[in-house]
Amino acid sequence: MQHNPTGRARLGLALLLGMLAVLGPLNIDMYLPAFPDIAADLDASASRVQLSLTTCLVGLAVGQVVVGPISDARGRRGPLIVSLLLFVLASLLCALAPNIAVLVAARFLQGLTASAGIVLSRAVVRDVFDGTELTRFFALLMVINAVAPLAAPIAGGAILWPSFAGWEAVFLALAVLGAVIVLVVALRLEETLPVERRIPGTVGGTLRAVGALLRDRSFLGYALVVGFVHGGSFAYVAGTPFVYQELHGVSPQVFGALFGVNGAAIIAGSWAVGRFSARFGERTLLVCAVVTAVAATGVLFAATLLDGPLVALVVPIFVYMTCMGVILTSSFALAMRGQEGRAGSASAVLGALSPLFGAVVAPLVGLDESTAVPMGVALFGTSLLGLVVLLTLTSPRVRAEATDPAR
Repeated sequence: MQHNPTGRARLGLALLLGMLAVLGPLNIDMYLPAFPDIAADLDASASRVQLSLTTCLVGLAVGQVVVGPISDARGRRGPLIVSLLLFVLASLLCALAPNIAVLVAARFLQGLTASAGIVLSRAVVRDVFDGTELTRFFALLMVINAVAPLAAPIAGGAILWPSFAGWEAVFLALAVLGAVIVLVVALRLEETLPVERRIPGTVGGTLRAVGALLRDRSFLGYALVVGFVHGGSFAYVAGTPFVYQELHGVSPQVFGALFGVNGAAIIAGSWAVGRFSARFGERTLLVCAVVTAVAATGVLFAATLLDGPLVALVVPIFVYMTCMGVILTSSFALAMRGQEGRAGSASAVLGALSPLFGAVVAPLVGLDESTAVPMGVALFGTSLLGLVVLLTLTSPRVRAEATDPAR
C-alpha cells in the first residue's frame, strides 16, 4: 500500500478503517438504551445488566492483547477477517440469550471478536503513516469514529421504539453490520504489513515485545493516561442509562440524543488536534485536555453530591467528552512514535488498558441505584489519576532521563 497516501486514497482508507474502528463503540453503546428493558425481560438487577458491559470490556481488552501480536507475525488482513466472522456469530448468540448469565457470557465473546477492528485499524495507520501525517490521519479517523458514539444510542433508541422489536433486535442489527464489514474488508483492504517487516509469532517474542513497551516510561505513561481517563469514561457509559432514565425520567429516545451529543464533543476534540497540533504540539494539547477533564469531572462530582438537575450533569460531561477527543488522538500519536516494528503490540497495549480499567469501574456505578454519586466519584478519580501519570511519567525531564545514555 502507498506510504502516506493523499487525496482519494487517503479518504478511502479513512472510511474503511473507520468502519473497523467503530465496531467497538457500536458494540458498547448501541444497546445502552435497552438496559432497563433487558433488566425487566431477563429479571435481572441493574448491576447484573451492567456486568454484561463489564464482560464485553474484558473481551475487548483480552482480544486486543491476543490479536495485536498475532497481526505483527501474520499480517493484518487474515486475523481481521476471521475475527469479524466470529463477531457475527457472537452477536447472534447475544440476540438469542435466554437469561442474563448467557447474555453476560455472549457479551464477552462479542467484545473479544470486536477487538480486532479496534487494534488492527490503529496498526494499519502506523503501517501506512508516520510523522505529522500520522497525527493528522489519526485525527481524521477519530472524527469518523466519533460518529459511532453519536449514532449508536440514537439507533438503539429507534430500534426500541414501541412499534419495533425488543432489545434482541439491537444485537441482530450488530450481526448484520458485522457481515457487511466482513464483505467490505475482504474486497477492499490490502495487506499493509509486508512479510519482511513481520516479527516471530512466538509466545516469547510477544512477551519480549510487550515487556519492551512497558519498560518505555514515555510509552507507558501515555498508555496509562488513555487507560485511566478513557477507562474511567465507562463509568459514564454504564451509569447514564440508569441515571438519566431512572433518576431523571428521560425516555430511551431522549437518552439516545443526550448520549449522542457527546459524539459531537469527541469530534470537536479530535478535530482540534488535527487543526492545532502543528502549531502547539500534541503534548501541550494533551496536558490542557487532561487538566480541563479534571476540572469538568470535579464539577460533575459536586453536582452528584448536591443532587443537582440533569443539566448540571449534561454540561460537564459534554466538556469532559470534548477533552476525550483530544486525549485519545494526541496520546495515540505520542505513544506510537518509534514503534514501527511492533505497531500491533503497541496498539494492543494502548487499546487494552481502557477496557480493562473500564471493566473495573463500570460495575461500581451500579452499587447504589438511588444516586449518581458513584458515577461522579469514578469520573473525577480516574481523570485525576490520568493527570498524575501524565505529569510524572511523560514530563520532559523524565523523557530526557530515559534517553540519557549516562543513566
